[in-house]
Amino acid sequence: MKLSVVIPCYNAERTIAEQMDALSAQRWNEPWEIVVVDNRCTDNSMAIVHRYKNRVPHLRIVDASERQGQPYALNVGSYIAAGQALAFCDADDVVGKGWLNAMGNALAQYDFVACRMETEKLNSSWVSKSHPKPQTNGLIKYDYPSYFPHAGGGTLGVKRELFESVGGFDEKFPYLHDTDFCWKLQLSGVRLYFIPDAVTHIRYRDTLRGTCRQAINFAEYNVLLYKKYRPIGIPKLSKKVIIRSWLNFLKKSRFIRSKVDFANWLWKFCWRYGRLKGCIKYHTFAP
Repeated sequence: MKLSVVIPCYNAERTIAEQMDALSAQRWNEPWEIVVVDNRCTDNSMAIVHRYKNRVPHLRIVDASERQGQPYALNVGSYIAAGQALAFCDADDVVGKGWLNAMGNALAQYDFVACRMETEKLNSSWVSKSHPKPQTNGLIKYDYPSYFPHAGGGTLGVKRELFESVGGFDEKFPYLHDTDFCWKLQLSGVRLYFIPDAVTHIRYRDTLRGTCRQAINFAEYNVLLYKKYRPIGIPKLSKKVIIRSWLNFLKKSRFIRSKVDFANWLWKFCWRYGRLKGCIKYHTFAP
């Protein structure tokens, strides 16, 4: 088996059929499989996946009910997978036409890759416009402070032996385990390549409450990342940089004219709240 597509799943009955439809339509001239990881689903997600047994040559459903969490589910699916390389998808996103062929061929050439993100197909206009468009023309830059680039977990592909060499995803990070994984591999000397021909359509949260919750969680674990990597090379955040960041945020708060502006401002406000929460929780100064 050349490639295993690993999909962690928790209560995704509203979206997983779209992802499975897209995957079942993929073609590649090498043997590949889909591994769907049941992470304590209580809805009809697995019943929906079972319907694709006759449409996908190699489809497996793996149980990961011992504990909840995406990094745990990813690790369970990856270690059980039969592929020489692994590609990760989220159950609420949709891979684009030709994604499998592009990712499979890229992993035959490179050890560690990330595909392109597209954010308009699965989101309403205001949701799409109120979010940045990361990973559209390259990897996501990390600049607070500057460090290695990274990519979204549902866009990554990696050789299996490298995945195992760094211990998979760190399960202490229910959020940003993908960023941590990217950094671990790059610190070990493995380059992350951007593959623009492979596209994943990303689905954002479609409510302000969901957007706010996600921003807080991401920001809180961003502080934990900073604490983890301070002893191994991430630059220290200076007070000058922190103050400038907060001043820029406060200045932009005056220019809220629409729902899109408000949603964008709310994300940034919740991000800062989450960082403050993380500073207190992890005893680290990185607001």
